[in-house]
Amino acid sequence: MRKHVLSVLGGVMVLAAATQAVMFLDGRDRMRAHAEPGALLSGCTDVPEAVALADTLRQRGLRIERYMQDIDRRKSELAVAEKQLTDKLIELRKLRQQIRDHDTGSSRAQNDDIARIIALYDQMKPEQAAMVLSNLPPDFAAQILARVQPETGARIMASVDPGQAALLTSYMGAVRARGMNP
Repeated sequence: MRKHVLSVLGGVMVLAAATQAVMFLDGRDRMRAHAEPGALLSGCTDVPEAVALADTLRQRGLRIERYMQDIDRRKSELAVAEKQLTDKLIELRKLRQQIRDHDTGSSRAQNDDIARIIALYDQMKPEQAAMVLSNLPPDFAAQILARVQPETGARIMASVDPGQAALLTSYMGAVRARGMNP
């Protein structure tokens, strides 16, 4: 569960970063610096401060261009990462559904098996059922007794050794306390 939450949070953060990058890049053309010497500098080549300022501005413009190219590269990397995360999320959802389907089928089969066992004990003679239940682990025997018809359970308990009956009764109480009795 924790990994799933982290995956979702990571996806949300990537989407937020991608959104910010797109918003920034939409305004990029308005902020674009032109790293070309302007026509104003043509008459000022003899003023060293103007030449130094023009050179500084040109270098800044070149740096900004490199930054913008880097942002474009990162934007494409984010798009690829977002696509991979989306694909992985879809795959994980499919796997989770398959697990749920499998668990439902397995649980249904297990419940069917238990119902068959209980029906079998309902059909047995109490003395025979008591002999079989006496040889089963007490917790399993208690679960069976808790689920058979009450009259059948009473007849079986009457046929069990009193010490074993007391033990099964305590286990049945624990089964009911846990809410395992349907």
